[in-house]
Amino acid sequence: MEKIIKIHLEKLPEGLYLATSDDIQGLIAQGRTVSETIEIARDVARKLIEEQGLTAVNLGAISDSFEYPLIIGS
Repeated sequence: MEKIIKIHLEKLPEGLYLATSDDIQGLIAQGRTVSETIEIARDVARKLIEEQGLTAVNLGAISDSFEYPLIIGS
């Protein structure tokens, strides 16, 4: 079953990106691009979910419709 969590992405002064989440305690990921950071965060989240025994009950399942922020630079 797929799960959905919210992550916060932030661009660091040195040009790297940092991902954290209030949904999963301990989730911290850093990458060179947004895409790389999201992939690392996904892997870290999977490991933390397994270790902490989190289930779909407290994370929520992906529904047929959901919102995703799309940021477009100028």
